[in-house]
Parts: sequence; C-alpha cells; structure tokens
Amino acid sequence: MDTKTAGKTAAQKIASELDGMTLSIVIPAYNEEGAVRHTIEEVRAAMDPQGIPYEIIVVDDGSEDRTLEIARETGVIVDSNQVNTGYGASLKRGIKKAQYEYVAIIDADGTYPPHYLPSMLAMCRDQDMVVGDRGAAMKNVPWVRKPAKWVLNTFASFLAERKLNDLNSGLRVFRKSELVPFIPLLPQKFSFTTTITLCMSCNGKRMMYTPIEYGKRVGKSKIRPVDFLNFIILVLRMTVLFNPLRVFIPLGLALMGVGALKFLYDIWMDNLSETTIFAFLSALIIWSLGLIADMISRLHLRP
Repeated sequence: MDTKTAGKTAAQKIASELDGMTLSIVIPAYNEEGAVRHTIEEVRAAMDPQGIPYEIIVVDDGSEDRTLEIARETGVIVDSNQVNTGYGASLKRGIKKAQYEYVAIIDADGTYPPHYLPSMLAMCRDQDMVVGDRGAAMKNVPWVRKPAKWVLNTFASFLAERKLNDLNSGLRVFRKSELVPFIPLLPQKFSFTTTITLCMSCNGKRMMYTPIEYGKRVGKSKIRPVDFLNFIILVLRMTVLFNPLRVFIPLGLALMGVGALKFLYDIWMDNLSETTIFAFLSALIIWSLGLIADMISRLHLRP
C-alpha cells in the first residue's frame, strides 16, 4: 500500500469515527495579522472533508493591527474584547459563544497545525479532553525557555499525581460541559491552558495526550520571563484548591525532618534548643492546616 492510499484510508477511518459529532473551534488572536487568515484557511481545509457540522470563532483581543479586519473578511464568526484583556479572556468569550458540545482551541500564530483537529476530536469521544503534546517538537522554543518549561511540567506533575506531558499546550479538544464548572477559576491571561490542565487532572477527568508537530510562530511571542513565576504560583494555588495534602504533607515532612536532625544534634550537645521545638510545632501546624484545607476542598467540590 503506497503512502497516498494509506493516507486516504486513514482519513476515511477518522471521518467514520466522527459520525454524529460536532465541533466549535475557538481561535484567540492578538496582533496576528500575518497568520490569522492562513490559520483559518488551514482549519477549514482540515474540517471541510470530514462532513460534520463545525464553526470557527475568532476572538480578537483588542489588536492594534489588521487582525480583526482580516478575520471578518474570512466569513467566520468574529467577536472582540475591544481592549487587550488577555489570552484567557478571549478563550472564555469564545467558549461561551460556542454552540457545540465539543470545543477546540488553537492559536492564531501558525504554531499548531490544524490538521490534527479531526483525529483529536475522534479521540475525545471517549475522553473529557485531548491535548496536543508538543514533546520533541518543542525545538522551535528558545533554549532559554526550555529549562523553565521542564521545571514547571515536573513540578505540576508531582502535585497533580500524574504525568503531565505538556502543561500549557495551546491545541486541545474538550467537552464544553466538563469545562463549564471550572470557568470561574480560569484566569484572563496566558495561564488559562495551565489551569484547564490542572482542573481536569486534579478532578479525575479523562484526559489524554497525543503527539503533534509544533511550528515556528509568525510574529513575536507575548510570553514574558516573569510569567514563569506566575505559572508556579498558579500550580500551587490550583493544587491547594483541589488536592491540598499534596502540598501540606511534604512541607510538614520537610520541617519534621529538620526538627529530627536538630533533635539528634541537641542530644549530642546535651541541650534541647528552641529551634527543634519550633520545627516540630511548625510541622504539626502545617499538617493541621492541610487537613482543614482538604476538608474545605471536599465540601467545595462535592456533587
């Protein structure tokens, strides 16, 4: 079987798996006049052959160039924040406007190939969210940002108690009904996708990753170095909200360990110090706060 025939067979298989499904595709855009038209055209090229109802929603985030004008020229559904409010604000506006149960989000900068959308939608029939895993394709990311991404993903995976391959991928398909309860928690800025991942993983939702390619963006990145610290704080906040013992127990154990080592030293010196007592008491206080936080979390998230 040649490559062309194999590709046609795979496309037919995906089309059959999409039977009865619908999709809303939300594209947030801010100063993306050089890529937004091409992104929309590629989305159409990926979805038209599938023969299923779909819609494209572009949300302009107060662009200062021709992004809004170009988006309207393409004939898709266009909404606008009027002023620059944030990546998350654009996605929330688009998701609320979506009329279908399955929603996809994809950036307008040309980094995420839309041809993955049909296969991701097919996978989402048995999932609550399917995330595009950039993995080795992250070669286009500046090397200075790669250590920060590794630290963030590793830290989030530890706190979420599951492997999170790509914490803030901008290409994903999910069920709108599963996301709606978390909308009040979703931020206005770039941490939107990170928050979605943590909300889903910490609440036992069905989530899977699928490998994707990652292209070189058109235009300049809006991510700033300070956003790394914001992401770390966000991961901690989400974990304390959904799984607080994952934070409080290790912290209490660390203080208890310090207290135990200092206690052994005090025995050798034949002098029990205030530091030892303080470390033990701090561990007990932190564990107590963790139990209270866990109780509040369970009450807050109960059906």
